Amino acid sequence: MASGGESSAPAEDEGGVPLDIDDVHLLLQVEQEQIQKRTFTNWINAQLSKRSHPAVVQDLFSDLGDGTRLLDLLEVMSGQRMKRERGRGVFQHRGNIETALNFLKNKSIKLVNINIPDIIEGKPSIILGLIWTIILHCHIEELASTLSYGSRSSSLDSLSSLDSVPGSPSSSPVPRGTSPLHNRFRLSAKKTLLLWVREQCQKAGCSASVRDFKSSWRTGEVFLAILCSLRPDLVDLSQVQTSSHRENLERAFHLAEKELGIPRLLEPEDIDVSNPDEKSIMTYIAQFLQYSNDLPVADDDFELQTPLFPTSLSPVNLPTYFTPAVLTSPIHKVQTSQSACEFLHSFPLAKYHSSPLHQPLHVSTFFLI
Repeated sequence: MASGGESSAPAEDEGGVPLDIDDVHLLLQVEQEQIQKRTFTNWINAQLSKRSHPAVVQDLFSDLGDGTRLLDLLEVMSGQRMKRERGRGVFQHRGNIETALNFLKNKSIKLVNINIPDIIEGKPSIILGLIWTIILHCHIEELASTLSYGSRSSSLDSLSSLDSVPGSPSSSPVPRGTSPLHNRFRLSAKKTLLLWVREQCQKAGCSASVRDFKSSWRTGEVFLAILCSLRPDLVDLSQVQTSSHRENLERAFHLAEKELGIPRLLEPEDIDVSNPDEKSIMTYIAQFLQYSNDLPVADDDFELQTPLFPTSLSPVNLPTYFTPAVLTSPIHKVQTSQSACEFLHSFPLAKYHSSPLHQPLHVSTFFLI
């Protein structure tokens, strides 16, 4: 297979002097931070574009300092209006951020070492940690909770040590009463997403080994296999072996955006590296799962489960790629003023309810992986 353009030579500074190990680690840390910054910024802007009055984040580290963009994002993810402080002073900024953090805490979302002054100052590690927490709890976990698995326990066995891989996000126990997949096999959201990816590869006839959300994705083959599974007319996997990593990656990202409407969060140079960023890849791949959930026909092994009577209505515009997971989110308030009959008439995915494959989904919250 043709390879990417990365060199295996020792890292050097601009003057050609080899860097010591500490400098290399620092360089890799900065590189990973920049990739996460771009990915998370693109993801936030994709969510904010769904508002009736779209907003844009230009600089992730500075634009969240007044709290308004955080509140905008949570409104889109939860479907609830957020109270805002009037004025543009530091007091108002603190009030807005406090409202956002308290909202997350009240929904049992654990925030570790995330403080208001650090967000106002735009500390990179704090901002990235906060946004990843929102992505994981309000997006990835909600999408993963719509999946139930059949009986291929052999595929699950190979995931048993996934969370122990060095550098991967830590895993928390999955509580009882979760979705069938999690209740039966007690899988984290990361394992569930990885298992879904493997099923798509198998469906597409791709033999690539998908062990993680890092180096397994470097060649671009897995991205193309997922595309092929969702839209077989778009991809010829036989061409993968004769193309370079970056050509495969560019083709996958371009087709996903053009044909599936999936926002382009990544660039080929973000993935064709020795150690791609796990969180960025998970954030991007979750969009394919969201697209899959919108398809009217469920897979034989993964069954989409939608509530017969959704629990809430969003007061803001529904997302372009609206999925049942949004309605079953634990961060949604239950609206008791509207009857189920009235809701079904206004529910854009009501056609799903006629399918015998769709059963009520138990509302549940996953824990951080």
